[in-house]
Amino acid sequence: MDVQPPASLRSPLRLPHKALMGAGPANAPPRVLHAAAQPLVGHMHPEAFRVMDEIKEGLQYAFQTTNPVTVCLSCAGHGGMEAALSNLLEPGDVAVVPLNGHWGARASDMITRHGARVVPLELPLGQPVTLEAAEEVVSKHRPRLLFLVQAESSTTTLQPLEGFGPMCHKYGTLLVVDAVASLGGYPLWTDRWELDVVYTGSQKVLNAPPGLSPITFSPRAMERVASRRKPCDVYYWDIMQLGDYWGCFGNPRKYHHTGPITLFYALREALAILASEGLTASWRRHEQAALRLRAALERLGAKLFIEDPRHRVHTLTGFTLPRNVDPVAVTRTAMIRHGVELGPGLGPTAGRIMRVGLMGVNAEAWAVDNVISVLEDCVKNPIPNSSL
Repeated sequence: MDVQPPASLRSPLRLPHKALMGAGPANAPPRVLHAAAQPLVGHMHPEAFRVMDEIKEGLQYAFQTTNPVTVCLSCAGHGGMEAALSNLLEPGDVAVVPLNGHWGARASDMITRHGARVVPLELPLGQPVTLEAAEEVVSKHRPRLLFLVQAESSTTTLQPLEGFGPMCHKYGTLLVVDAVASLGGYPLWTDRWELDVVYTGSQKVLNAPPGLSPITFSPRAMERVASRRKPCDVYYWDIMQLGDYWGCFGNPRKYHHTGPITLFYALREALAILASEGLTASWRRHEQAALRLRAALERLGAKLFIEDPRHRVHTLTGFTLPRNVDPVAVTRTAMIRHGVELGPGLGPTAGRIMRVGLMGVNAEAWAVDNVISVLEDCVKNPIPNSSL
């Protein structure tokens, strides 16, 4: 052999258990991990289609929609963003994007790469866009779409959505919503609020492994897709092709790609857990956990990054520690000594804040109390760099 078998692969894989209390992924329940270990079936077998159909029903419940075109993309949440934008936009189109965190900037980059033009709506970090401000820009530019992030994870900001759908439709504009860090942990009503495309990620509140991006398209969005001058410029994201793979159009199933069957098993089970608990109970549990965490952080001397309680997401809490505390040493100590992941900032908040994620099974009082206990220890007794 020119290349010998690597010594690193001579023993089975073993990994430690960690409390994933950052911005995601969150911990997956044993029931979900066990589902992923079920026997493989072919991606075009009837058993696979049954699992996919059950996922679709679970997603319609989670998204609160009856949209027939509700599927799961075989990709991370970034793929959901790319699929939403690439199916709706063509070169020369206009999109309005609030810039108040990392994800608006990321969406703007994607939009530009597809040949469309971004009209930025500049806002301070942590400030959501108001309906009035959005309407002023939408009424002026009549864009193809308005992009909003319900839970801006980089700043831990909540973006209200109610009223934006009807406003957009008044001007012939579609509303695209990123719900990666919020679906299942905060109220979202796709049909009631007239949201046109909503996508999320499997690894956050849903508590499935990373690698899947659920997405739903309204009939209005599908009319736009059908009226394109040419098909979506990326075959893998083309919802007209994906829809046939997921049985959305009443046609015989068509091969699109080899779906990640074991990830489908896990997501199906995660959605079953959410359905069993009920959305209202899940929303309430995440709110209660977030309130408990915030109160404890303030007692610890931390300052919450989002000052207005109305604009705080339940799934992620951003904060700063007292000035004499090194956040890098705190996160390092939490991982090394306690096996607890605490999140740093992201994008414009990198180096400025810390973030604690309370998502799915981690949105519980015991998990909050554990994080606070770990923080207290790491603030008082951090591991110095010199000891590593």
